[in-house]
Amino acid sequence: MSRLALSLTTIIVAVTVSVGAADATTHGVKNPRLASVHTFALALGDRAQHPDRLDELAQYDLVVLDGEAAPPSLIAGLHDEGTLVLGYLSVGTIERGRSWTPAAKPFRLDHWDDWDEWFADTAQPAFRSLIVDDVAPAILDRGFDGLFLDNVDMISDHRRQRAGMDTLVHSLADLTHDQGALLFAQNGEEVIDPMLDALDGWNREDVTGTYDFDSHRYVGQPAREVRAAQRALRRIAALGLFVTATDYFAHGDDASATSATKNACAAGAVSYVSNIRLNRIPEEPPRC
Repeated sequence: MSRLALSLTTIIVAVTVSVGAADATTHGVKNPRLASVHTFALALGDRAQHPDRLDELAQYDLVVLDGEAAPPSLIAGLHDEGTLVLGYLSVGTIERGRSWTPAAKPFRLDHWDDWDEWFADTAQPAFRSLIVDDVAPAILDRGFDGLFLDNVDMISDHRRQRAGMDTLVHSLADLTHDQGALLFAQNGEEVIDPMLDALDGWNREDVTGTYDFDSHRYVGQPAREVRAAQRALRRIAALGLFVTATDYFAHGDDASATSATKNACAAGAVSYVSNIRLNRIPEEPPRC
């Protein structure tokens, strides 16, 4: 999961920033399949995508599950309930434990300690072919309605990977759209513009609350960071993309979760709030 490790030493109280508030609707989204989506869940933790969580996840219109590890019965059950289901795929890092990890090993760059994975050399055509020709089709063949790409924003710190990432995302757009499937990505508003025409949706993590890997605690974002994230959401939504916001708070911090949803809605985004491992599903889907 792509998010910056903040160096805060104290918890900043999450604030609600609603200047220029706009109701979070799907008016103007370029992909009609998203026109009736009003709730969203990023359910990537093992406990969140166990088959016995079907009833909880079926409350959501759009759910992201792990592209390789999600149980087929859960994917099928969500489809039976009318839920769109996207398969998670990190294209900017090489994770441990994937079926394709050995094949991707030659393309590892520096290690990312927070998540114990390696940044990927997207500049290499062979890595892009591995993802586009093998990994992504295998995920789509499992019955997903599309892909949810993570770590495209690694190019912020790996500038030599920018052209390769742009090529990779557009190739995945061709793959998904040729099948009538969806393509989402997240984060990196400072570098993602060349890829936006390939995407149907965009998720912004850490709008109001995040997890500080240095201090091992949940922290609220300063008001200026909230406003900057809201501006990015509004700007990208104005291009016709379906926008969502995912925030991270400790269990029981209901006040901060409420603020996060208000901030997302004020920017025209659909909200989701969980813990950093994404295995906690809200009892009621956040709504605007």
